[in-house]
Amino acid sequence: MQSYRTLDQARVRGKRILLRAGFDLPMEKGKVTDISRVKAIEKSMKYILKGGGILILLAHQGRPKDRPDPQFSQKPVVTVLKKLLKTNVHFASDCVGPQAEKIVAKAKPGEVVLLENLRFHPEEKKNDVGFAKKLKKLGDLYVNDAFTNCHRDHTSMVALARILPSFMGFSLEEEVKHLSLVLKSPKRPLTLIIAGSKMETKVPVIEHFLKKGDHILVGGCIANTFIAGRGFSVGASKYDEQGMEEAQELMLKSEKPKRAKIHVPPDVVVASELSEKATKIDLPVEDIEGDMCIFDIGKVTVKRYCELIEKSKTIVWNGPLGVYEFNRFSHATKRIAEAIVRATKKGAVSIVGGGDTVDFHLRYKYSLSPYTFVSMGGGAMLEFIGGAQFASLKVLEK
Repeated sequence: MQSYRTLDQARVRGKRILLRAGFDLPMEKGKVTDISRVKAIEKSMKYILKGGGILILLAHQGRPKDRPDPQFSQKPVVTVLKKLLKTNVHFASDCVGPQAEKIVAKAKPGEVVLLENLRFHPEEKKNDVGFAKKLKKLGDLYVNDAFTNCHRDHTSMVALARILPSFMGFSLEEEVKHLSLVLKSPKRPLTLIIAGSKMETKVPVIEHFLKKGDHILVGGCIANTFIAGRGFSVGASKYDEQGMEEAQELMLKSEKPKRAKIHVPPDVVVASELSEKATKIDLPVEDIEGDMCIFDIGKVTVKRYCELIEKSKTIVWNGPLGVYEFNRFSHATKRIAEAIVRATKKGAVSIVGGGDTVDFHLRYKYSLSPYTFVSMGGGAMLEFIGGAQFASLKVLEK
């Protein structure tokens, strides 16, 4: 693993620590519904507070249109932080400027300041040096603990880290450590389970695993695209029409010697409507027709996938394999999760990640603890294991 400056090497006592968090939390009616991403950086936050530092949290929420929007406010996170950290949490209604500076100036060592949504300023997405200098006024040190946003060359991820003494938080350190194992010297067989909707975000990962892995198991709309790429009708199913050609090219590459095998579902679960009362049918892909929609992979596919998983020594999973939000179409994802746990108990390294993957576990009360590591990243995880180089990490190197 590349050597980085880490939080335990920083002198935090009496310092104002700008900690970039990867919150972007799900909310309903102004209340946070899942605190997983807050818990993920608990160790870093408590280290700073116990060390006598002033913790200043930088984060974004949702995708506001480059201006303040109450529905994307960070304010509901204050309640979560107070309960978790058991200290005073001050809220600044902006992330830069006189009001933010005044709030930070009043904060005492061992207290927290949560700044308003970074993305209320369009400069955040532009890696703007001027905006970075405004943020710099609020802190003495910078800590990046936002793996979920590490693939973005944004001001709070790159430009700010360049103009302050900068360090890697404990959660980010764990992400890089575990995901690097997949890149460097994974135990074999190495199996990738990947699902989602758009091919463009998955192609670099699949390309990488074709060279480094042994098996690539596809599900979701990605599987539909591969099925269509094989020349079968997918009925009225959602698939990436523009990605069909890439799917065909990837399957051709998979047939070459010393390349991982891409496994495309031979059977699927279809229905004419997406509901808990829908009549579902498990049938071979060659029998799909009319208004049939694919909502899950079939029993034969599940059996084959589980057999491969249980023989694997390293497993990477990103994305549920069906429309898991409906219990009726969550069967395959449940069986795959159970197979990965069994493999892990027999000594395999299992890394799972992605917002929907985590949400599936929470929704059906499947524990995340049996896995070797759970990544908080979705897009960042995929890009990292696909071999991408992140400027946000480069700037933290020793």
